Amino acid sequence: MASRFPDQTNVTTASNRDFWFRCPDAKQCGGCQLTTMPYKAQLRHKQAYMDSLFSDICAVQPIIGMENPFHYRNKVHAVFGTDKSGNPIAGIYQQGTHHLVPVRHCLLENELAGKIIQHITSLFKTFRWRIYNEYTHRGLIRHAVVRVSESTRQIMVTLVTTTFELPHLEQFVEAVLEVFPQITTIVLNQNTRVTSAVLGTKEKVLYGPGYIEDILLGKRFRISSRSFYQVNSRQTQVLYKTAIDSCNFQGTEVLLDAYCGTGTIGLCAADSVRRLIGIEINKDAVLDARLNAKTNGIDHASFLTGDAGTLLQNLVREHILPDTVIMDPPRSGSSSPFLQTLLQVLPPHILYISCNPETLLRDLQVLIPKYTVQSIVPVDMFPGTQHVETVCCLYHQKKDFIYVS
Repeated sequence: MASRFPDQTNVTTASNRDFWFRCPDAKQCGGCQLTTMPYKAQLRHKQAYMDSLFSDICAVQPIIGMENPFHYRNKVHAVFGTDKSGNPIAGIYQQGTHHLVPVRHCLLENELAGKIIQHITSLFKTFRWRIYNEYTHRGLIRHAVVRVSESTRQIMVTLVTTTFELPHLEQFVEAVLEVFPQITTIVLNQNTRVTSAVLGTKEKVLYGPGYIEDILLGKRFRISSRSFYQVNSRQTQVLYKTAIDSCNFQGTEVLLDAYCGTGTIGLCAADSVRRLIGIEINKDAVLDARLNAKTNGIDHASFLTGDAGTLLQNLVREHILPDTVIMDPPRSGSSSPFLQTLLQVLPPHILYISCNPETLLRDLQVLIPKYTVQSIVPVDMFPGTQHVETVCCLYHQKKDFIYVS
């Protein structure tokens, strides 16, 4: 991360409020790296970092900040443990360790979700449920995950345990709902593995439908306990609108959404294109994407399960040629085979959404011999942290290249 701050950097939608962290646990947990900076200084810091990375490729546009950079995380994960007296506590692991830091109030997390977790923690002693011990691998209760939709006000609580056979489970659900009747669903997830993974593969719905829904750019999306979903819904709408607007769709395009997950960005863009094709290696996510398309009445979308590069080659063999490829890979960036497939297929337009500027830079070095980077727009999805989301727009350099779609 760059350490030099410019005196003046234009920022978009930046709050005038200082973003001073007064969390007593900030140094211990390590989740917020930019704890000593007012919010505008954070944005200048991130802008300077992006400028230093991409100055030789393309001028970086002003970073898009948040109006209110507090309590934006719609998903709150708590690890359970015990204090020196054996009392249950909830918190997060200190960065890079398995040392549990008790957290009662976080400036990034949804406030209601935090209160729900504290109430759940207080019930364990009453019901005599033992907290799971990572070293002895004994105990019942491991984690809790609370997800809150700001748009629909629906709330999902997922309790992660080592068994479904918890005593007095119905009474526990009643005790939770008595204090927080606004909770719309409660799920019990079983994780018996010796692993750092939070969720197991088996689950049981204790109350409600087993999922919640959120709305992005007018589209409704189902979120289950194991679904990937952006943790900052407010800024996700800004990110997606920025990305879709940069494509300048005319309504005739074939859009390929690679690494599509549950189809959120592709389905948000679906009204602007003739055909949408999503590719995702996770079969559960593909099932969610198909359901999301049906929920939103989108009948010109199809979602395929498999490797992005292989499936793109299959589409080309079937003479299905994308006009625009949207790619939103994980932090590790795109796979080399997929990038090489893009260079073989040469779609006229690529929109690369990245949560890691360094792997974006690496992948752009592969693409720029054939593509021109038209724009790079940073979006601050995670105030208080060093992370930056980026919308990068690329066009094929050969102006007379003709695509039949």
